[in-house]
Amino acid sequence: MSPKSQEGHRKRLREKFIRSGVLGFHDYEIVELLLTLGTPQKDCKQQAKEAIRKFKTLRGVLEAPMEELQKVRGIGPHNVFGIKLVQEVAREFLKEKILEKPICKSSKETFDYLYHSMRDLKKEVFKVIFLDGKNQIVNIENLFEGTLNTSSIYPREVMKSAIKNNAVGLIFVHNHPSGNPEPSQSDRDITEDLVFAGSLMQIKVLDHIIIGDNKYFSFADEGLIKEYNLNFLSIKKEK
Repeated sequence: MSPKSQEGHRKRLREKFIRSGVLGFHDYEIVELLLTLGTPQKDCKQQAKEAIRKFKTLRGVLEAPMEELQKVRGIGPHNVFGIKLVQEVAREFLKEKILEKPICKSSKETFDYLYHSMRDLKKEVFKVIFLDGKNQIVNIENLFEGTLNTSSIYPREVMKSAIKNNAVGLIFVHNHPSGNPEPSQSDRDITEDLVFAGSLMQIKVLDHIIIGDNKYFSFADEGLIKEYNLNFLSIKKEK
């Protein structure tokens, strides 16, 4: 394609995007636009098509590690600028969106934000989302890392951080690097211990979300948080 034809092609793509967003775009055309952000004078159509072939979908391309993208012939450090930019902007947008509204009934929204920041982690990370009385996020902290089990997560440390953040509610989130979000018995035991500790401190545990490979498990959605609260009340009545 001649330089003049390339410019005309890119101009038509940009005008199409301005008119209707990405509606009607092929996945490779969206990738092509992103690649040309970093190299505006370069024809990136073939590289975009090859990237889609390699990573299967637009999402696959957007979530691919930068070093993997650069293994596609013709895609270099400058080309991946646009894709990296979109990743970071989307991440910040989701973060701002989630901080603006209550999330106690929105495990999917929590997953959508945290998945981007946790999907590539090679070890387990245990996050705590601290909420105020209106279920607005006060803070998010990484409290524990490594192989998470009942001996590595300390409810007293979680409650100490909750008090420090003046939290009224808590949401726990951790990842499974294996990609399978199904909770282990240790995950279940930890969650029940944390629900009990929160109940003693009058701090409500709203959910525990385990993030896997593009899927998640929510203890609240599965009715387990309610079950653990009922177990606590039952034990309390017996005393």
